[in-house]
Amino acid sequence: MRAWHRGFTLVEVMIVVAIIAILTAIAMPAYQDYSIRTKMTEVMLAASACRALITEVYHSSRSAPAANGWGCESGISSKFVQKVETDADGVISVTVMGIGSAVDGAKLTMAPLKAANTPARTPGDLGARIWGWNCGGAGTTVSANYLPSPCRGT
Repeated sequence: MRAWHRGFTLVEVMIVVAIIAILTAIAMPAYQDYSIRTKMTEVMLAASACRALITEVYHSSRSAPAANGWGCESGISSKFVQKVETDADGVISVTVMGIGSAVDGAKLTMAPLKAANTPARTPGDLGARIWGWNCGGAGTTVSANYLPSPCRGT
């Protein structure tokens, strides 16, 4: 029998199995981080209705509601959102649940901005437009590794 007809030797099979094991050991943690980021994106999107409501109040109102009085704290339904809180300036704080031990119970905050890196404050900024939102800024207790890329402090 010729050498090329013998097939794989045990050593060659063991090398292939070892390579697959190494690749799996590298890929699994990356996949788990990706999975958590995907679920955190759903948390961020669940709060988008609240962001729209707060933006509307800033545009059209002359008086701001008190903390947890913006009208969006109880209307968010997501299996990954435990509760939503707002402060008097419209900063949204979402408590995470059901994603994994690395982020469960942590908070994701989103704050309205009147200009780049300048938070909007009530009552002084009422009637003005909201420039954007700072997602993942002060008050966020979720690790930056698990935040979606549009929500890493910007």
